[in-house]
Amino acid sequence: MFFLALPLVQAAFGLSLSETKILLVPVGDIEREVLDVLHKELAKAFEAVVIRSSPIALPREAFNSARGQYSSSFLLNTLRSRRGLGGQEKVLAIADVDLYASGLNFVFGEAEFGGRCAVISLTRLRQGFYALPENRDLFIERAKKEAVHELGHVFGLEHCPDRFCVMHFSNSLPDTDTKKSAFCPPCQARLGKLMK
Repeated sequence: MFFLALPLVQAAFGLSLSETKILLVPVGDIEREVLDVLHKELAKAFEAVVIRSSPIALPREAFNSARGQYSSSFLLNTLRSRRGLGGQEKVLAIADVDLYASGLNFVFGEAEFGGRCAVISLTRLRQGFYALPENRDLFIERAKKEAVHELGHVFGLEHCPDRFCVMHFSNSLPDTDTKKSAFCPPCQARLGKLMK
């Protein structure tokens, strides 16, 4: 009987002690297909191990009845204070309700810049929200872009002036549709440095 030293085992199996972990947290009932796509996309974009948590309930206190929307900041605070969501992982919550942040009519998502948690909303990414015919492929592509974008902020990336970069600010869906789901070369290089 013999034992391999941990560094040799890690090298043999492509493992790393400092491997990045991302926790996907469904808020309420989120379609499995959406979670599957985001799981795969985030693993690729951040070269990370993606873990899924059990769904958490949408906090009623996050709802603003005057606006008919949910506070993204309240959801971030809920994530930050919730026990059982792991320790060092970056956390991305996926909600299917209309979100807003202070001073804005709506948000596709919100993140703690350089922190640990982010949240995205699927609601305004659907064509049906705007009384247009549904387009499943377009919806999935938008969800991927928003998930990568918000987690990019969590890792410390700022908005990018390149309108094709996933880190470009989306003020509207045409902005989201124009950009790609990948980082431009400068943002990819910055991300590599930030993740070391």
